[in-house]
Amino acid sequence: LDCRESGVPENIAALSQDLSRRHFSIGADGIICICAPVTAGADGRMRIFNADGSEAQMCGNATRCVARYVYERGLVREKVIRIETGAGIKVARLILDEGQVSGATIDMGEPILGMAAIPLKVAEGQDPNAMYVKKSLEIMGQTWNVTCVSMGNPHCVVFCPRVDGVDVGTVGPLFEHAPYFPDRINTEFIRVVNPSTIKMRVWERGSGETMACGTGACAAVV
Repeated sequence: LDCRESGVPENIAALSQDLSRRHFSIGADGIICICAPVTAGADGRMRIFNADGSEAQMCGNATRCVARYVYERGLVREKVIRIETGAGIKVARLILDEGQVSGATIDMGEPILGMAAIPLKVAEGQDPNAMYVKKSLEIMGQTWNVTCVSMGNPHCVVFCPRVDGVDVGTVGPLFEHAPYFPDRINTEFIRVVNPSTIKMRVWERGSGETMACGTGACAAVV
């Protein structure tokens, strides 16, 4: 939605729920609102609302969509575009083919590994800056090998022998709403295939299982 002049609709949460419903509406993982920037040096601002109406800080693929939108509509004519998000300004670099946008990359910034900053629930006496890497986590009576990281939004990366063997529709929401994660969590179920390939399925907070997640892919690589 181009909200640069009109502003974000007051009913955006309900609107995102209605428009994102598959089979009964357009169907989507969420809604991107393109807004006028408020930070000096930014070419545009993005707010993203999940399919359940909640607002996310950041979405890598949505940022690429915004970069393409503002370029193709002549709002920005540079190949490097600075987009303001809830996780700070992200820099998009467009890939052009005979003047047409054929792709875009996003500088996702440095990963955040401190527990409190991700955020994870920090127990009394525990170092809030400690990393949660290669830890055991119990969900649904099963112990999972996980690493947690933030790419501007929180992720729990779960290492699995077979990602196709995971009932993501059942276990995904249990991770998302687990008490370990005060702001809920995006969960990547991954298998390292070889030194250059990862197989991943993702449960995104507020949207469910999705076909791809840019920040989730980056979290898996970290």
